[in-house]
Amino acid sequence: MKTTYKACPTRRPRRSKADIDDIKRWIVTVVGEDPPMTVRQIFYQLVVAGAIEKTEEQYQGTVIRLLTDMRLAGELPFHWIVDESRRVRITETYDSVAHAIEQTAKFYRRSALAQSSDYIEIWCEKDALAGVMWDATSDYDVPLMVSRGMPSLTFLYGSAQAIRRAAVAGKQTYIYQFGDHDPSGVLIPKTIERRLDEMCQRLDCPPPSVERVALTEDQIVAFGLPTRPTKRDGNRHANGFVGDSVELDALPPRELRAMVRTAIEQHISPDETAVLRAAEDSERDLLRALRPGGVT
Repeated sequence: MKTTYKACPTRRPRRSKADIDDIKRWIVTVVGEDPPMTVRQIFYQLVVAGAIEKTEEQYQGTVIRLLTDMRLAGELPFHWIVDESRRVRITETYDSVAHAIEQTAKFYRRSALAQSSDYIEIWCEKDALAGVMWDATSDYDVPLMVSRGMPSLTFLYGSAQAIRRAAVAGKQTYIYQFGDHDPSGVLIPKTIERRLDEMCQRLDCPPPSVERVALTEDQIVAFGLPTRPTKRDGNRHANGFVGDSVELDALPPRELRAMVRTAIEQHISPDETAVLRAAEDSERDLLRALRPGGVT
């Protein structure tokens, strides 16, 4: 059965040091079992575990505060927390030709996707989860398309162009979408499919197969995910939506990555990808041999 968590009408007593230490241990256990996680994912895992209540006060005043304190105190590794909402942009430079060749060799990589007979895109509604899903998509060189809610026409057109290039190469396109179970979230894959169908018709290429992988009602029940009342006032998308809403962040990170891998591995073989990675190792040695002075 679905569990709906509601804010307590009265302010709870201030937690003791022992209570805070218990929550800290929960945090270390939860994140340590499946890093990295977003702050929002940690919040939901603590809610499901019964360590805290599902309220904005607990999210802001307990989870965010303790994660800040614990990282600054060295109690929690910084790399266990991923934040895709803030990025650094910097020009890539090299100290010398030898350094440039070494960096090229270090990051040299063949495309597993290019070797596939199909073209695949993984779409995610939420920017915050990109780092978690990237762990799976990057293994197979599959594009991770972060729409940040409803995708723009410009973003969709870029995908349509990629679909056309794939069609010219004789490949069918498969799109797997992940998003919240709420009025806007369930509408996003339908919008993606409709818009790409229109664009592909203009570009004279076959439309993609679009499948919503998560979040579904069956998954909400299977994982016992916490729900919230659906916001209906002023939300025109809510007219045909039935029931409560659930954020994709509530899904355990391990399960989210597994779903991404399952979708991709329908088209790209893990064994064939392993062979490809082995070939890269010898080719890196060839690149390093080009450095001034040769291999060292």
